[in-house]
Amino acid sequence: MASSQTIAAADPRLILSEDELDRALETFLLAEVALWRAADGILAGGKLGRGHYRAATLLKRRPGLGVQDLARLSGLSKQGASKVMKDLIEAGLAEVDSGDLDARRRPTRLTARGVAFEAEVSAALRPLLAAAYREGGIDAAPGARRILAALAGPSANPRRKDAL
Repeated sequence: MASSQTIAAADPRLILSEDELDRALETFLLAEVALWRAADGILAGGKLGRGHYRAATLLKRRPGLGVQDLARLSGLSKQGASKVMKDLIEAGLAEVDSGDLDARRRPTRLTARGVAFEAEVSAALRPLLAAAYREGGIDAAPGARRILAALAGPSANPRRKDAL
């Protein structure tokens, strides 16, 4: 995550008060609630939860993730990431790639059912994001993505070597 000094150094004109930053935090929290409320409507029908969706999304965008990578990217403990991965595999939504020489890494990818699971939940979230981007305006979209990417840190760009 970028420090406030890094942000300030990027543009010295960007001086945000504590109140403005607190409002931004509140907005992020409320946005997260709105997104998860939409996802929970889909997830409530099965035995899978938010962690399973997060893992499926990461596996969709980064096939071949192992448990350690999933834990680092998702904020889950290694034990939690292992359980989520095991649940996805047992549900037939993910499979371990046997082509890796290092059996400890256990690279995992989504199955066709896993892709469908991820797509179903994401389909419920995309309209919310699209409406928010439309509300913010075409000029605000790139800035919003940059802010979110800065919060996510290097993990937001799967092509960067330090992303994992």
